[in-house]
Amino acid sequence: MNTRMRRAAFAFCATAMAVSLAACGSAKESGDKADSSKSAGKKGDDITVGLLLPENQTARYEKFDKPIIEKQISDLTNGKGKVEYLNAKQDATLQSQQIDTMITKKVDVLILDAVDFKAVASGVKKAKEAGIPVVAYDRLAEGPIAAYTSFDNTEVGKTQGKALLEALGDKAKSGKIVMMNGSVTDPNAKQFKDGAHSVLDGKVNIGKEYDTKEWKPENANANMDAAISSIGKDKIVGVYSANDGMAGGIIQALKSAGVSKLPPVTGQDAELAGVQRILAGEQYMSVFKSYPQEAETVAKMAVSIAKTGNLDSAGLTTSTVDSGTEKAVPSVIVPVVSLTKANVKDTVVKEGYYTLDEICTAKYKSACEKAGLK
Repeated sequence: MNTRMRRAAFAFCATAMAVSLAACGSAKESGDKADSSKSAGKKGDDITVGLLLPENQTARYEKFDKPIIEKQISDLTNGKGKVEYLNAKQDATLQSQQIDTMITKKVDVLILDAVDFKAVASGVKKAKEAGIPVVAYDRLAEGPIAAYTSFDNTEVGKTQGKALLEALGDKAKSGKIVMMNGSVTDPNAKQFKDGAHSVLDGKVNIGKEYDTKEWKPENANANMDAAISSIGKDKIVGVYSANDGMAGGIIQALKSAGVSKLPPVTGQDAELAGVQRILAGEQYMSVFKSYPQEAETVAKMAVSIAKTGNLDSAGLTTSTVDSGTEKAVPSVIVPVVSLTKANVKDTVVKEGYYTLDEICTAKYKSACEKAGLK
């Protein structure tokens, strides 16, 4: 992992406020606890962790999650721990096959970010029966999972909804908004949607609402085209978009329809293109989430389970959650921040997500200067 990524990872463990300090305990502390278990005959540093991520269209998985998890596992095992990695490319059937592959390879623990949270349940059960604990990562998978870490997904939706209301001001009911939710196969999407509705309902007029297949920008673009045809481009005062990728497709649809003054559009993930659109005034906001903290946390969970067979022995979890099939799953929930033009410098730049050179290309140089990014 490069210096900038390493700096981002450590910075978040120092600054995150809403998560127990135990969740960001030092690698040494976790190592000390694991070492004490070795004398009791538990597994040492020579472990293999399976890592299954859901897709590669969203920039975060290859840029943040995978390298940070690999780095943290290496650090916690004195360089001896191995990671077996596969990406499902948004294919639930493929991911089920990948779980079987990890079982065949006899990994010691499996980190799973599910494509379809219900479809993986049988695979999670098979893994447990094979003696492989499964840690659900970012999305709360069904089946007998051992632990879970993610962001406060309902709070993400609330954050987006509040930002949209702030942007609309006294024009909130002067027209209609479009809601572009995520995929129904992702349990997080429902939580984002529920959080947004809890803020927006009764305060805006929802003209059209969509659950976007596979979170794909092109599907969001097509849905937005349909919404514009149905509602009328001049009557759309705002758009709730569950993430930045879809926001890009939505904004393109609005431009193609000849909308000269774009309505406020929300987002999530603080993707580079999303940050640039925010600076340019095309996208109103995104949600900044500490992928380094989330990735470091799941790596600590996985190593603790693989080494000791007991997650709680490392003092990592700070809460519990219920899935559709399991109750009181040990969990760590990571906080989120609303990202607007006003705090780009204090979030993605300060924490090393992107350099000024990456953000402030020739196309966005003027916008960067206006935002004080020099």
